[in-house]
Amino acid sequence: MLYVIQKPPRPTLPVVGTEDLFPVRRVYCVGRNYAAHAREMGHDPNREPPFFFMKPADAMLPAPAGKTAELPYPPKTANYHFEVEMAAALGTGGCDIPVERALDHVYGYAIGLDMTRRDLQDEAKQLRRPWDLGKAADHSGPTGPIHPAAQVGHPSRGAITLIVDGATKQSGDLADMIWSVAEQVSYLSGYFTLQPGDLIFSGTPEGVGPVARGQTMVGAIGGLGEIRLRVT
Repeated sequence: MLYVIQKPPRPTLPVVGTEDLFPVRRVYCVGRNYAAHAREMGHDPNREPPFFFMKPADAMLPAPAGKTAELPYPPKTANYHFEVEMAAALGTGGCDIPVERALDHVYGYAIGLDMTRRDLQDEAKQLRRPWDLGKAADHSGPTGPIHPAAQVGHPSRGAITLIVDGATKQSGDLADMIWSVAEQVSYLSGYFTLQPGDLIFSGTPEGVGPVARGQTMVGAIGGLGEIRLRVT
């Protein structure tokens, strides 16, 4: 059997300390999962059921440790926002996963940015349309190397920050999540059969804002190091 067009490569992320690669299948993103961020976006931070949106797998832009990756500024926006997040990478899948077993399915963790064409997202919200044009731009998911949970455990607290040209823009703690990673995995598995290779972006703290061409962003999470990105 032949493919009628050239088969596209599967997106991958490097694994810390190895030459191995983590193949990315789907990318789920939870919305408004830090109370302060929910407030800054004009929403009630009470513990309502979580909601999710998705990014294309090929929106993942590998950001190698110790280097500055180039992040292209996308077209059709004048308000491109950063949102630093911890991404959980699933090593095994399943459906209807109990919360107490959910972390058994996580292979590791990485630093990611949910880059957002905020002007397009805001327009979509006003028109009650999907967020795809705002959230799914090419290269809109720059992500650092995967740190295996066997080495770093399952981070549930620790600083999460985003710095732009030396100025701290976002600063929070993983402990401030409204819904934990285990709860997110369990909740999602009630709607989808999760699979190895799935990524879950676990939410961003307050302080999201625009970035311009030529600026450099540094995202960091305690225990996971940092990633550096220059907007081009």
